Amino acid sequence: MNPTQASQVIPGALDYVRFLPEMVLSVFGIAVMLLDPLLDEERSQRTLGTIALVGTLLALFSVHFMAAHPGLAFWNMISADSFSVFFHFLIIAIAALVILTSYEYMAVQRIRTGEYYGLILFGTVGMALMSSAMELVLIFIALEISSISTYILAGFRLREAASSESSIKYFLLGSFATAFFLYGVALMFGATGSTNIVQISQTLRSGAPVLAYLAVALMFVGLGFKVASAPFHIWTPDVYEGAPAPIVALMSTAPKAAVFAVLLRILFQANAPGRFWLIWVSAALSMTLGNIAALVQDNIKRLLAYSSIAHAGYLLMAFAAAPELGTSAAMFYTAAYAAMNVGAFAVISHFASFGERYVTLEDYAGLGRRSPFLAATLSIFLLSLIGIPITAGFFAKFYVFSAALKANLVGLTIIGVINSAVAAYYYLRVMVVMYMREPRDEAPLPPIPAGLGTALATTLVLTIYLGVLPGRVLNYAQRSAQQLVQTPVSSSYPGVAAKPDIPQR
Repeated sequence: MNPTQASQVIPGALDYVRFLPEMVLSVFGIAVMLLDPLLDEERSQRTLGTIALVGTLLALFSVHFMAAHPGLAFWNMISADSFSVFFHFLIIAIAALVILTSYEYMAVQRIRTGEYYGLILFGTVGMALMSSAMELVLIFIALEISSISTYILAGFRLREAASSESSIKYFLLGSFATAFFLYGVALMFGATGSTNIVQISQTLRSGAPVLAYLAVALMFVGLGFKVASAPFHIWTPDVYEGAPAPIVALMSTAPKAAVFAVLLRILFQANAPGRFWLIWVSAALSMTLGNIAALVQDNIKRLLAYSSIAHAGYLLMAFAAAPELGTSAAMFYTAAYAAMNVGAFAVISHFASFGERYVTLEDYAGLGRRSPFLAATLSIFLLSLIGIPITAGFFAKFYVFSAALKANLVGLTIIGVINSAVAAYYYLRVMVVMYMREPRDEAPLPPIPAGLGTALATTLVLTIYLGVLPGRVLNYAQRSAQQLVQTPVSSSYPGVAAKPDIPQR
């Protein structure tokens, strides 16, 4: 092999800079796993949690270096652009907040397994990689890294049969859904001769064969399962009910953000054919089934599980709109939903007590008098989920509905508005119970520890900030959307040339 060929095979320094957040998370994840057996049980949780938190904070800092050196890496398989930077920051920030929430939860639940934090970091690696991957095969690998971690984390309440059941159910159904995605990748390769998103886009612009339509449908089935959109949502309430509350906060936000990033790349950047009616039907079903089922729930985790299905439907409305409008609206909605949902589950994890005994609506009776701060915080998150002004949820729904209307999706917008009104009932029902009911059996309310308080304060500030001053985040999302849908070519970054193919020996 001559020096020119060697330089083509060996990645350059910029390749590693554009992959830096994943590298930082992987190093700290390995460190957590290696240190776990060396520490005693009394100190391991706090120490390993601190190491994991430092890892996420350093990974957030490394996103800055990734953003400063945009371009393609590792033979055009990874793209460091504004779009992937947005989702890297969002996903890693969610992981940091979940780790902060987990400090107290792990102690209260008497879970002494240290790899919990390592799995969160490894799962975050997969989720972040999904947002920057430009190869369908790499997306599949990143999806599996994320999924395997969440399968295990869902069953971490080892003393509870419901937790083991949720893990097994999530694993079996998730593996089945992943097979659909992999079949779709194979068919797309057969239809276009490539698994690279840019090359697929160029091929499909000259005409889409029938095989490409089937490939898009199969990939949508696999990814629809991951975001819990109907009719692929049946696993969601059981898994959310059995999984640890902080992990539900992670599962309901970070993997969804990563999969929505993948969907945006496949549907818009790759110019996937036949996507409109798939999205339209799934969005309408998700909003309707999610909200109707949530009306009759007495377990707050199941209620928010069905709420999560409904919000997946609202988000999919943006995918049915025009690419530029829909992409920016979906990105903003993902960030807003992450802030309010992580905050809501942080409150639930604190209130649940040992064995998560206090998770029914009746357990929250009288909370407004017993803990005004906790009740007010949860109320703000619930109002944001409804879409009340001065909260993030208001502008999130406003931008999604506006994008749908500008795309002449009047029928889908009407379905969305009606469902938003239906959803207000069960969110307000929780608030009525907290402020207007006498407690039957008072659940213990320990003081809010520093880690949980930091997570609650951060999510609360972000929920209000995005509801009062959304312009900065939305403008960044709009610039990212323009870059994503208008310049889907390998040389789209100034001063960056596409790397040549790996030479055959």
